[in-house]
Amino acid sequence: MVRRVRVLVLTALLLVTGAVMSSAPASAVIGGSKSTYGPWAVRMLVDGKPTCTGTAVTRQWIISASHCFFEQGEPVADRRISFRVGNLDMRKGTTVHPVRGARVGSAQADMMLIKVPTMRVRTARLDTAGVHRGQVVRQYGWGATCTGDENTCQSPVLKQSDLRVVRQDDPRCEGYTVPGGSDFCMEKVSGIPAGGDSGGPVMSIGPRGTETLLGVFDGSDRQKIAEAGEVSQQLAWIRSVTRR
Repeated sequence: MVRRVRVLVLTALLLVTGAVMSSAPASAVIGGSKSTYGPWAVRMLVDGKPTCTGTAVTRQWIISASHCFFEQGEPVADRRISFRVGNLDMRKGTTVHPVRGARVGSAQADMMLIKVPTMRVRTARLDTAGVHRGQVVRQYGWGATCTGDENTCQSPVLKQSDLRVVRQDDPRCEGYTVPGGSDFCMEKVSGIPAGGDSGGPVMSIGPRGTETLLGVFDGSDRQKIAEAGEVSQQLAWIRSVTRR
């Protein structure tokens, strides 16, 4: 569990201290590429500072990682949270705020659903089949583009990394996933997500508008391995909440 704890501690530190966007163009996750598509991607801010990423799953509901909504074990107040939606450059997006008292965490995965006023964005289709070993997937986020002090290199533009699904019991995944758990494990193909990408979408790869939301990113070793909560295993919960 050591590596996973370190990843979550770094993410929590990012939430507490905030993030400073780099003035230089950001074109990598850490070794990834700049996205040209991602209308469902959402940037989360706390006290106006970029922290995590999310996905619009309906016009009024965003899904992200639960750990993004806690600081030192205490919930972050709704009034401190905002989201930028509708643009790959978060500086040009529209700001929406959560509906107070209307966020719901999963009891089985590191996932949070947050209700917001109606957004004018394309929403993500939810995967129903589940991921399979060897599948190449794509993770999106506005997080760190460097190792070290991730606060100094948060990206103002959406970026992406390609990853390959591996077995949950792969020795490299120890501390990230467990056989039969709700997370799936991925190895680096090009780029690796980092701090600030937490909660971001892991999508299938296909023609624009046909991709599906496979997972919610929740941790990586910043080098070769990443994990995400599997959306297909949380469909009943997602649907029950978003139909309210």
